[in-house]
Amino acid sequence: MLTPDQRAIIKATVPLLETGGEALTTHFYKIMLGEYPEVRPFFNQAHQANGDQPRALANSVLMYARNIDRLEQLGGLVSQIVNKHVSLQILPAHYPIVGACLLRAIREVLGAEIATDAVIAAWAAAYQQLADILIGAEEKVYADTAAAPGGWRGARTLRVTRKVAESAEITSFYLAPQDGGALVSFAPGQYIGLHLVVNGQEIRRNYSLSAAPNGRDYRISVKREAGGVASNFLHDQIGEGDTLQVYPPAGDFVLADGDKPVVLISGGVGITPTLAMLDAALQGKRPVHFIHFARSHAVHAFRDAIEARQARHPQLQRFYVYDEHEGDAPAPHATGRLDAAQLAQYLPASRDVDAYFLGPKPFMRQIKRQLRELGLPEAQTRCEFFGPAAALE
Repeated sequence: MLTPDQRAIIKATVPLLETGGEALTTHFYKIMLGEYPEVRPFFNQAHQANGDQPRALANSVLMYARNIDRLEQLGGLVSQIVNKHVSLQILPAHYPIVGACLLRAIREVLGAEIATDAVIAAWAAAYQQLADILIGAEEKVYADTAAAPGGWRGARTLRVTRKVAESAEITSFYLAPQDGGALVSFAPGQYIGLHLVVNGQEIRRNYSLSAAPNGRDYRISVKREAGGVASNFLHDQIGEGDTLQVYPPAGDFVLADGDKPVVLISGGVGITPTLAMLDAALQGKRPVHFIHFARSHAVHAFRDAIEARQARHPQLQRFYVYDEHEGDAPAPHATGRLDAAQLAQYLPASRDVDAYFLGPKPFMRQIKRQLRELGLPEAQTRCEFFGPAAALE
C-alpha cells in the first residue's frame, strides 16, 4: 500500500516522465533484454528498433503516475495491458524481473541526486501495486478461459488444415485442435498468440482472428512483412498438416452489443479483425458500412468475400479506396487519400453509430481526426493497434 508521502513522490516525478520518460524506458529495455534472455520472446525486436515499444511504455508509466490517486481513470489502459499479457502468456514470475529493471533504470537515468532512496522506495511500492492489479486480472482471465467450453490454459497444439493465399501479401491459416476437441469461442475482434521457434529462437506473436467463431477452427490471416521474422516463417515454412503452439483468444477491441449502425474502417491488413465483426453485425441484422483502404487491387484481401456478403445482406454497404488502380483489375470506389468530406459520403446519415478503425498508425491518425471532424461521438469510436499501443494525437 502506498503511503501519502510515496504518492506525493510519484506525482512529483510526472514532469520528469513528461520530458525524459522515453529515455528511461529505452534504458529499461536495454537492461532487461540484455540481461534476461528468458523475456526476449515476448518482445518484437522491430518495435524496439523503431522506438514504438519504449514510447508506448513511457506513455503508460506517465499515465499511471498522473493517476496514482485515482486509478479508475486509467480505464481501458489496464484492460489493454491485461489482454496483451494474456495473449502472450505473461506470468507472475515475470513481474519481479520487470520491477527490478525498471527501478535500476530510474536510478541510472535520473541519477542518485534525483532518484534518491525515497524515490526508489516509492516507485517500488507503486510498481508492486500495479503488478498486483495486473496479476490478479490476468489470473482471472486465464482461469475463466480454461474453464470455458473448449478452453485451455497455456499453449495448445493446433494443426494447419488449410493455407489460402488471400492477396499478393496476405495468407490465411486455418487452425484446428490436434486433439480433435472443441475450441473456445471468442469475441469478434480478438486475437490469438502464437509460440514459434524460428532458427532456434523462441518468439511470440499476436494475430487477429479473421473469421467468425465456429467451435471447430480458427483462421488467422498474416501479411508478409519485409524483414518480418514471424510472418516470413509462417508464409515460407508452415504448410498444411504442420502444427503450431497457440495461446487462447484475448483482446478488448471487440464488437459492442447494440443495434446502432456499425462502421468498419480498415487499412491494409487491418481488415482482418473487421471480418469477424462484420459477420457478427450482419447476423444481428445491424446496418454495416464497410470501408477498406488498400494500396491496390493486388494487395486487397477478401474483396470477393465481402462482395458475396453484400449480395446476401442488403443492410451491408461496402466501399473500397485504393492508392492506385490498375486498368484491368476490378475498380475501387475511389483512388487516393480521402478527406473528411469524401469519407462522409461513405458514412450513415446519422452520426449515432458504433465505429471501429484500424490499420497503420498514420492511417489511424487521419481517420480519428476525420471522424471527429464529422461529428462521430468519440465514446463510440474504437481503434486497435498492431504492436504497442500509441497515442494518435
